[in-house]
Amino acid sequence: MSHTLGIRQAQKQKTRQAFLDAALALLEEQSLSSLGLREVTRAVGVAPTAFYRHFRSTADLGVALVDEALGSLHPMVRTTVSTAGDSEERITRAIELIAHHVDSHPAHVRFIARERHGGVQPVREAIQSQLARFAEEVKAELAKDPQAEGWSDDDLLMLAHLYVDQMLITASLFLETLEGSEDERERVSQIATRQMRLISIGRRHWLD
Repeated sequence: MSHTLGIRQAQKQKTRQAFLDAALALLEEQSLSSLGLREVTRAVGVAPTAFYRHFRSTADLGVALVDEALGSLHPMVRTTVSTAGDSEERITRAIELIAHHVDSHPAHVRFIARERHGGVQPVREAIQSQLARFAEEVKAELAKDPQAEGWSDDDLLMLAHLYVDQMLITASLFLETLEGSEDERERVSQIATRQMRLISIGRRHWLD
């Protein structure tokens, strides 16, 4: 019996993932607010009623995509602001990690960039919730740095949000160069480096 249940559960998970993959592919060309349930089920090859065994609505599907797109990024975000190395090493590491993630998961990055300010409220809220978690985790990493001595919690959180926002901006810039030349990617890398340096300079002198 348990073996049969295991097979059923695996099949259910496989179908659920098929819905997520199909929706992500369809969302390359449109926003979630315009995505039809029948579009998704047709792409998966199942009846529309099968959708409701996995999701309550397309908004619910969108929230699941947010979890998939951002949920696995928490270790990477913490790594980008790790106290290991000097300021330039941290900046270089952060930009390399962001560029690699965009290369590996462009559809996820495009989905988050579009839906962060999109028309589906539960999805916007899910993205904001994940970004708030990122900021709290970045704040915890920043607090370990000797440079944080004397900083208030509010100021550390403000700085953490600056870093998170900058990571999203950098990811969007790299996304635009996926089909571009190496010169374009290098230009984005240089811009991102200068922007991160500006934040670092302000950080060093904030208590002045």
